Amino acid sequence: MNRKVVILGGVGNATVVAAAIEHARRMGATDLEVAGFLNDREPVGKQLDMFPVIGRLEDTKKWLDEGYWFINTIYRIDGNRERIALFEALNIPDDRLATFVHPMAYVAPSVQLGAGCVIMPNVSMSPATKLGRCCLMMAGSMMGHDDTVGDYCHIAAQAAVGSYLTIGKGVHIGLNATIHEGFTIGDYATLGMGSVLKHDINEGEIWVGNPARFLRNAL
Repeated sequence: MNRKVVILGGVGNATVVAAAIEHARRMGATDLEVAGFLNDREPVGKQLDMFPVIGRLEDTKKWLDEGYWFINTIYRIDGNRERIALFEALNIPDDRLATFVHPMAYVAPSVQLGAGCVIMPNVSMSPATKLGRCCLMMAGSMMGHDDTVGDYCHIAAQAAVGSYLTIGKGVHIGLNATIHEGFTIGDYATLGMGSVLKHDINEGEIWVGNPARFLRNAL
C-alpha cells in the first residue's frame, strides 16, 4: 500500500520534490504518493504544478490524524531560524516524516539519513556521511565521505561538498557552490551561489565569492 505524503511548501522546493516523487512512483521505485501541499500563501484548491494545495500549516494535525506522512521544504536564506521554528512547532513525529531517495541517486550503504531527508536525482553521497533531520540534497549535488551534517540543511543543485566536514543546523549551501574538505560551518550559515569555500564559517555568517569571503552576519 502506498504511503500518502503531504509536502509543506509551495512553488520551488516543494513542487520540485513532488515531481521527483511522482517520477519515482511511475518507475515503481517508491511507495510514496503525493497528496498535495500545505501552504499559507496560496488558496486551498489551487494547483501548483501537478498537485493541489490541500490546506494550511495549521491543518497539519488533521492530516497527521488521518495517517498521512510529511516532507518539509520550507527553508529560506537569511530566515531559516524562523522557518525551522515554525516547522518544529507543528510537532510532527520522526516516524511520520517521509525519507525519500530518488532511484537515480547514488547513496553509499554506510550513509545515514535522518527522518524526512530528501535525496534528489543525480545526487552522489559517499560513505560514512550522516545527514540530520529533514535535510534536502537537490539535483546533481555531491556530498563527500565522513561528513556530519546537522538538521534542516539545504544543499542546492550542483553543489559539491567535500569530505571530513562538520556542518551545523539550518545551513544553506548555494547553487554550484564548492566546499574544500575539513572545515566547520556553523548553525544557520549560508554559502552563496557559485562560491568556493576554503575557510570555516561561524554561526549565522553569510560567505560569497571565489574564493569565498565574509559578507555579513544574518543573526
